[in-house]
Amino acid sequence: MSANTVAMQMPSAYRPGYRQARAVNPELADQYIAHTGIADPLADAAIAALAGLDQREVHRMIQAGMEQQEQILRQAPQPLREFFEAISVAPPWFDRRAVYPGRIAFHNYSDLFIPAFFVVTLQNAATLISKSFYMTGRVLTGYGARRIRQNTRHFIEIMLPGALERQGEGWKLSVRIRLVHAQVRRLLRDSGQWDEAAWGVPVSAAHLGLSAANFSATMLHQAERLGAHCDGEARAGFMQTWRYASYLIGVPEALLFDGDEAATVDLYRVGSRCEPPPGPESAAIANALVQALPDIAGISEPAARRAMVAHTYRVSRALLGNELADGLGFPRQRTAGALTWLKWRRRAYHRVRRTFPGMAERWRGNSFVFLLEAAQLNDSSYRLPDRMRAEQGNPW
Repeated sequence: MSANTVAMQMPSAYRPGYRQARAVNPELADQYIAHTGIADPLADAAIAALAGLDQREVHRMIQAGMEQQEQILRQAPQPLREFFEAISVAPPWFDRRAVYPGRIAFHNYSDLFIPAFFVVTLQNAATLISKSFYMTGRVLTGYGARRIRQNTRHFIEIMLPGALERQGEGWKLSVRIRLVHAQVRRLLRDSGQWDEAAWGVPVSAAHLGLSAANFSATMLHQAERLGAHCDGEARAGFMQTWRYASYLIGVPEALLFDGDEAATVDLYRVGSRCEPPPGPESAAIANALVQALPDIAGISEPAARRAMVAHTYRVSRALLGNELADGLGFPRQRTAGALTWLKWRRRAYHRVRRTFPGMAERWRGNSFVFLLEAAQLNDSSYRLPDRMRAEQGNPW
């Protein structure tokens, strides 16, 4: 697609940023903008075929596809059957052995991947990705903590052995996210409130690719800034884990760059330049995420809640940089020493491990327990959102 064609079809909100991004990497800028007009035809067709069914029947049909219950799935609409048939076999590039070093690195540094995971979520919120979250109220309402728990659970699951096998929980959660995205896309379009000429397709392929870049290459970078040490094999394994998970979520392979870390970093670098500066929706979503953390952590004492929120703002600002943190409306504060303390804590863990290995494992284990607790849900559902606004619909 030529630059003139891209410019003619470009959503208006991207025009100022596109000029800046094209000065960095014109080919990738054109590719990113082209994907703002691309949805997910396979998942969208499946969701459209389910639109007239009762919520319980939708749940039953999707569950049949997930669990390979062929007798029930034969009763499902053909587009849903075709959807599951298309994704049930792993692509030939997925190497089950190559991902393990990345998963081991994640478990070794789970205390550092926790804040890294949160910060890249904030980086996603700093883009037009936030607009769909804001319009649906899925973070700003009482369902916000549940959405965060679902995302955290997905992150944990794909990092477990066998998680991305066809019957693995990471596989199922990745595919569920894809179907939820398609449903949200349909609800936003049907609402008449989404301005496609200005913002592109809701939950576009560009935004899926940008999110995937953040949850892979950018998360690795942020974890290392906090003190993680991942060798080349671990980095490659981490990238390949997210490559397959992102493929299942519906990211086009053109935006996965074969799991190459440097190319994926470039996608975030160029794509984020294409995006407009953070607006009120970004600030609202990002601050709601920070304020929700004490509830997710089960902290009720007021002083402890305030301390956790203040610490999160400080570390997030240190990792995001002042310009982006200001754009998200985060409190102004000094960040000197914020990352140093976390790195010192990690070095102290290594010293303790050499002398008191049992104590060190309990220390590291506490961090992973926190991550597990943050991901706890009372049910595992394949229901989909049935209303655009979260507070107007049934739980899912």
